[in-house]
Amino acid sequence: MFQGLMVAIVLAPAALMAALAGSVRLVHGPTSRRWRLFQVVSVAALAFTALSLVAGATRVWWPGGVAATPLSLVLALLVQLLGTVIGAFSARYLDGEVRQRRYIGALAAVLAGVHLLLLADHWLLLIAAWAAVGVALERLLCFYPDRPFALLAAHKKRLADRLADVLLLGAGALAWSETGSGALSALWEHIAQHGLGLPLQASAVLLVLAVTLRTALLPVHGWLIQVMEAPTPVSALLHAGVVNLGGFVLIRFAPMLEQASAARALLLLLGLVTAVLAGMVMLTRISIKVKLAWSTVAQMGFMLLECALGLYTLAALHVIGHSLYKAHAFLSASAVVRETRLQALHPVAAPSTASVLLAPVLTASAVLLLAALPAVAAWPWWWSLVLALAWAPLLWLPAAHAGRAARAAQLLFGLAAVVGLTLAAMAAHRLPFGLQDAPDHQLGGIALTGMALLYLFQVLLQKRPRALSRWRRWSYAGFYLDEAYTRLALFLWPARWARASAR
Repeated sequence: MFQGLMVAIVLAPAALMAALAGSVRLVHGPTSRRWRLFQVVSVAALAFTALSLVAGATRVWWPGGVAATPLSLVLALLVQLLGTVIGAFSARYLDGEVRQRRYIGALAAVLAGVHLLLLADHWLLLIAAWAAVGVALERLLCFYPDRPFALLAAHKKRLADRLADVLLLGAGALAWSETGSGALSALWEHIAQHGLGLPLQASAVLLVLAVTLRTALLPVHGWLIQVMEAPTPVSALLHAGVVNLGGFVLIRFAPMLEQASAARALLLLLGLVTAVLAGMVMLTRISIKVKLAWSTVAQMGFMLLECALGLYTLAALHVIGHSLYKAHAFLSASAVVRETRLQALHPVAAPSTASVLLAPVLTASAVLLLAALPAVAAWPWWWSLVLALAWAPLLWLPAAHAGRAARAAQLLFGLAAVVGLTLAAMAAHRLPFGLQDAPDHQLGGIALTGMALLYLFQVLLQKRPRALSRWRRWSYAGFYLDEAYTRLALFLWPARWARASAR
């Protein structure tokens, strides 16, 4: 009886949002009434999600294909919170726009699909929920039908989603034939008892490829950049709550990935290449929203890299942190534009050579010292070096036009920031997500080499920009990967998006 009540509470947000998606057309009167209805249902769903998190501290299974875990409940609460905020923002942002009824229904359907995916314990339910999220999201991305780039991006995303659906169906079929059940819980039990045979190894590879298509990794990333023509709250929803789902799915399948060496190697390659190349492109862009979009591509590569390395707890923290950051960044994009214009009035001095060389040494020393404290170690030593390279620019000091006191204060502030970030990551690593890390030290060395190359590119871009003029042009163009994928997408699935835009 208690399990039945728990499942009812957990499913309440998805049920309420699905009911709103189906009934919003029946609401008559001004558009504001529909937005008020959306907010009422969103707040109620948020309350139900919070209650489920408080009451469901342990894993709850249900034969109907639903699994409530601590991580899924936390992410469900986060998604519903962001959905409530985005709904309130959208009501003001779209004031006076036509087709708001369609927008409200699609937004509710996306939130319902995300909730269902977070709780899915069956292959078919997971695939159907992920596909439903993509279909509903497409209606939001194409909210302005007269913007051709958004229509082209939606078409490219549609092709990637359908290929991902086929790959997921193949992965599920292989796992089902091996275990005799489509339930994910049965898959975990089979792996624990019999290990990972060849069919499950192939299933893990197909799963990695499907997640790559869903999370906009290179070279299928272009649609994520081009949908910047969609409304700003849609961009916030996409970058904060939808693209991150790939990371959650990989964390969900951690018992399979731990023993699938081929799948982990492929995931490492795709994630590392995406993180490094997208990070290079992001450094050359000027447009705020486009730079944020490339930042998301790089972060997705970094998140999948963490999953490939077996650092599932850090990947879960990355999902949460990235969701909150990107939601704030997009919803406050106007303020970011103003700050950027003010900063452009004051040219930034190039960092000194000494600070560029000593910064990774100081950050590595700080992170390794904190990680070596008794009963505090949360990750392997090579990950401490990866974090040190990522945080080293905080200690860059200007080469000129700064007194000793100002430089010393900036250095102390940078060191304090590094120490604070390290302690926060260690504290968050202790949260009871119910995850078990399985770090791979060989893959960790490869990841460290890739991050060192990215840091070297940052240094050369600051110190020798003319020496990288050709590479900078290639980076600004995204290495022309999207052009190749666009031609392939239109060849495989021709579309009349330009004519539809003209109409």
